[in-house]
Amino acid sequence: MTNDTSMPDKNLSRSMSLSKFASVLLIGAYLGILFTKSEVACWERIHDMFLFKEAYMYLIISLAIVVAMVSMFLIKKLGITTVDGKPIVYEPKPYHTGVIIGGMLFGAGWAITGACPGPIYAQIGGGAWMALFTLAGALSGMFCYAALKPRLPH
Repeated sequence: MTNDTSMPDKNLSRSMSLSKFASVLLIGAYLGILFTKSEVACWERIHDMFLFKEAYMYLIISLAIVVAMVSMFLIKKLGITTVDGKPIVYEPKPYHTGVIIGGMLFGAGWAITGACPGPIYAQIGGGAWMALFTLAGALSGMFCYAALKPRLPH
């Protein structure tokens, strides 16, 4: 889901109230605790998933898909807006070669580091300081993508 803006609001911090910042912070803290307690941010769980040793992570991912489907339905049905009051609009991404290449790179990084983007912060918050290298890799990958985007298959 994306919101309906073409450029980010440079004055976002000034336009959001303290209560909105606090609510976002609380949701982030809740997700960090949830990721840690459910062991979604646990390297061993991710490793076992990719080796097909246990179904735990597949069940978690399936549940996340169901929650996302219900959430998207409710957002559309109830006309829920962003914290800035803008409508939330779902725009399907077109399928192309870059999706396959990006998916393989994402999966390889996930298998090696034991974290997709969300759990990186939960790992760091839980004291897994090696996750700082994962964060550095994710950020450098993001910047490389931004620099190479005009030359990539889209």
